[in-house]
Amino acid sequence: MSGISTFDILIFVIYFVMVAGYGYWVYNKKKKTSITASHDYFLAEGSLTWWAIGASLIASNISAEQFIGMSGNGYFVGIAVAAYEWIAALALIIIAVWFMPVYLKNKIYTMPQFLKTRYNESVSLIMAVFWLLLYVFVNLTSILYLGAIAISGLIGPEYLHIVMIGLAVFSLIITLGGMKVIGYTDVIQVAVLIIGGFATIYFALTIVSEKFGLGRDAIAGFKTLMQQAPDHFHMILQKPTAASSQEDVNKYLILPGIAMYFAGQWIVNLNYWGCNQYITQRALGADLQTARKGILFAGFLKLLMPIIVMLPGIAAYVLHQNGHLPGLRGMDDAYSAILGFLPSGLKGLAIAALTAAIVASLAGKLNSIATIYTLDIHMKYFRKAQKEHTGEKAESSMVWIGKLTAFISIAIAVIFEWQDMLGISSEGGFTFIQKYTGFISPGVFAMFILGMFWKRTTGTAAVAGLLTGFLLAIFFNSFAVPLLGNETILYTAFKNKDGIYEIPFLINMGWAFFFTMAIMIGISLGGPKVNPKAFELDSEMFKLKPSILIMIVATIFILAAIYVKFW
Repeated sequence: MSGISTFDILIFVIYFVMVAGYGYWVYNKKKKTSITASHDYFLAEGSLTWWAIGASLIASNISAEQFIGMSGNGYFVGIAVAAYEWIAALALIIIAVWFMPVYLKNKIYTMPQFLKTRYNESVSLIMAVFWLLLYVFVNLTSILYLGAIAISGLIGPEYLHIVMIGLAVFSLIITLGGMKVIGYTDVIQVAVLIIGGFATIYFALTIVSEKFGLGRDAIAGFKTLMQQAPDHFHMILQKPTAASSQEDVNKYLILPGIAMYFAGQWIVNLNYWGCNQYITQRALGADLQTARKGILFAGFLKLLMPIIVMLPGIAAYVLHQNGHLPGLRGMDDAYSAILGFLPSGLKGLAIAALTAAIVASLAGKLNSIATIYTLDIHMKYFRKAQKEHTGEKAESSMVWIGKLTAFISIAIAVIFEWQDMLGISSEGGFTFIQKYTGFISPGVFAMFILGMFWKRTTGTAAVAGLLTGFLLAIFFNSFAVPLLGNETILYTAFKNKDGIYEIPFLINMGWAFFFTMAIMIGISLGGPKVNPKAFELDSEMFKLKPSILIMIVATIFILAAIYVKFW
């Protein structure tokens, strides 16, 4: 693979100047508005358009975990991994129609605030701490590490730590401007991401066609992928039998066929897109119609993402299997291996697209960490020492605390991933995030869904649900097989690559959620028929305008066509 050229560096510098310059312009412009400093920094209240919300959602979501992790799973499994993206499009419809009206009507700005308003202070504090730990030690670390691995794979492995620090500093600079700067620079980021991503897959397909003697023809390259790796073009994996290979078992453990559509896939997506400060924060400052359009626009963009982030992995698999990528070390190197084939200039654009995805995701995550810590922990429990601060001084203090929190968080992530202390490389980046997020997803999603739509749900039930969901996730992951056996009415365990029986983690998540819901409902039935803290709901909240309906129908139609073609 050739290194980067001067032209590549120039393309990247142009991208950097565009993002930094536009961010600085937005930052200076926002200082003239009348929005309070804290709301502007944490929420960009009322200032993001629907297309900025949608672009920001995608730019913050698509990061190294997708470019590197999902591309790696595309190399290993195939398009079945696209379920994470395509089911997300349906989840975003549910969020836009049913979740956002509840949040906006009740003036919810953070997820811990939702829990305090609906339940009690204890639930809010527990979850604030949970989210901070998850964001710092799972999300920030994995995005930073995978991003550094990918970019250093192109410019030289010896630059790994320099790239890591560069990504951390770049994302911190964007974060310091607040949510409005993040939101509008994300429009550039997602444009670079999509243009660079489609250019990369186009050249990847032409490379495949060339290597198989078909000339420079992207369509012929795609047909070659389907011919050379037909098993990589099925959305639903078959349940392994005694005759199945270990590789087939390993694939099923990651993506357990049709069963995952009745279990973990929905919990993963609805929890991530609907109960996650990092995501919902972009829409919480807007009015309902703007928020809905932005979320549905993001859902439409999600339909495109697997093409950008998953197909390069399949291309790398076919090239490697036919001797054209002999030096490929593992699935998480698949994307950078494809980038190595790109011509001068386009490689710089592809690196810019990858950097855009990583920086946007890191910046969004840092702002969410700052928001949760500042508004839900510091201002509630440490503000007593700052009672003398009022008015503009208090606003300035809040923003300063938020910026300091962001700095400390990214510094912790760099320290922990300097030598991959968390073992992300051994798990596979995408699986690492999904698996460990899954430990709290069942309990969190149960708390939110019952809290929104069942007025009887109590605070006691919420605490019990949070703890039960976490403990059950651990039980099914580590203790169910030794205690209950390899085959039960609830699950089938399979031998993993280390020879240890394991239940697919998406199945674990589904059962943890089911039993958590049952326990929460049982406890709540012992309380009043209507909890005094229940939200008021009315049918007007959920009515949809024609433009919203058109967006929903279009998304569902496209998704149905994809599943019919690749079932």
